[in-house]
Amino acid sequence: MFFKLRADFRIIFERDPAARNWLEVLFCYPGLQALMFHRVAHGLRAIGIPFIPRFISHIARFLTGIEIHPGAVIGEGVFIDHGMGVVIGETAIIGDYALIYQGVTLGGTGKESGKRHPTIGENVVVGAGAKVLGNIQIGNNVRIGAGSVVLRDVPSDCTVVGIPGRIVYRSGVKVSPLEHNNLPDSEAQVIRSLVNRIEALEEQLQELQETRENVKTPVLVSVGNFFTEEEKIIKPAPACNIRDKAIQEFFDGAGI
Repeated sequence: MFFKLRADFRIIFERDPAARNWLEVLFCYPGLQALMFHRVAHGLRAIGIPFIPRFISHIARFLTGIEIHPGAVIGEGVFIDHGMGVVIGETAIIGDYALIYQGVTLGGTGKESGKRHPTIGENVVVGAGAKVLGNIQIGNNVRIGAGSVVLRDVPSDCTVVGIPGRIVYRSGVKVSPLEHNNLPDSEAQVIRSLVNRIEALEEQLQELQETRENVKTPVLVSVGNFFTEEEKIIKPAPACNIRDKAIQEFFDGAGI
């Protein structure tokens, strides 16, 4: 337990530029304090002591705003940054050197017994407000975007964004765990593809209409009480460009 706490302490200086001295980290970082409480509670629970481990976790929740069930297994070098609102369930497993931000939930999806919480691999980053639910496996070096809801297994070396979480592979690209601005926008990419497809179809329709531009089409014209047939040239309708300002601003990330 001592070696894990030492790793938890050291990782803060590597990942948080605001950490300036050991005294500040020890007394002003609720993520570290919550892990200290948890490691004591988890150790007591492992030897079969009732009630006290759960009571320790309850005190830690009151003091830090972070709720970690004593049954959760947490590796070394885990950093819970800010931490307010973090909930980690009883059967959750967190690998070494994971980075967890405020508002994260590692929870279950029902009242099933047994393993019902996620297993998080090593060097995983879980963005602020993300929800990882159910007995699922999150591989190593995975990055989960802020606000994402993950309900399925995620292989290693992937990025997950959206609701529900969608996997975006990042093969061969090394990304800093603090580089939150380098997440793909899968919704914008899908909309861009649809817009490109619609415009391509409109161009094809315009070409077909232009080939008929000089074709005279018979139409009925009213003359008094009679109808006569005349031939007129029907001009094609102009193509519509749907790349308006609102769509382009969405592509450029306005309001995001």
